[in-house]
Amino acid sequence: MASKAVRPALAYIVVYVEDVVRSADFYAAAFGYSVRRIDDSRKWAELDTGSTTIAFTPLHQRETDALTGEVQLPKSPSDRGPVEICFDYADVDAAYRRAVENGAVPVSAPEQKKWGQKVGYVRDVDGIIVRMGSHVRE
Repeated sequence: MASKAVRPALAYIVVYVEDVVRSADFYAAAFGYSVRRIDDSRKWAELDTGSTTIAFTPLHQRETDALTGEVQLPKSPSDRGPVEICFDYADVDAAYRRAVENGAVPVSAPEQKKWGQKVGYVRDVDGIIVRMGSHVRE
């Protein structure tokens, strides 16, 4: 087990998007989060999501493309990216309806899973899969 000195805390999940402000506003409306801040450059936005912040930044940036490579998107709309964003809700059906009413694209309506979780899937305005589920009780 790692010592406390080297055990990290998950601080940010950075989502690369076409339009930072559009994506932040979409997540606020569709999933119920507040926008914590939008940088004056409009190249960075953060949601108030608790201990781990979800942030949005443009797909291509001179600052990072040269250092870490360009973001690779799925080749077709039916392809899935390598990351899925998951949110827990007490009422998954209501959360799913809210997301779709606010522009999320339905992928799979909420259904009860054999392990006791209710789960539904949508795509956000950038095509990223968002999983909405109930908390798994052990």
